Amino acid sequence: MKPVTREELRRLVTDATLEAYEELAPQAVMLIDQTKKRTDLTQDQINDEILLNIMGYIKSCTNEILIQVLAELLELPAEEYHHHDHSHE
Repeated sequence: MKPVTREELRRLVTDATLEAYEELAPQAVMLIDQTKKRTDLTQDQINDEILLNIMGYIKSCTNEILIQVLAELLELPAEEYHHHDHSHE
């Protein structure tokens, strides 16, 4: 439903935010866990890789939030669920 007040828009953005972060969190945790186990990197390099993973997670979440909110505002038809590979964005 297209929001007609700021409060409805705020609720839409909040719901989209929670959904995106919850949907993508397992993938981010997996990447971070894999990075922590790497023996070919120094601790500083591991920390840098983890920061990159976190930045990628935030970017992916932000993209999903924007897509969801804009789709709602523009009243675009829902698409079938496709698992998106966010590791290559």
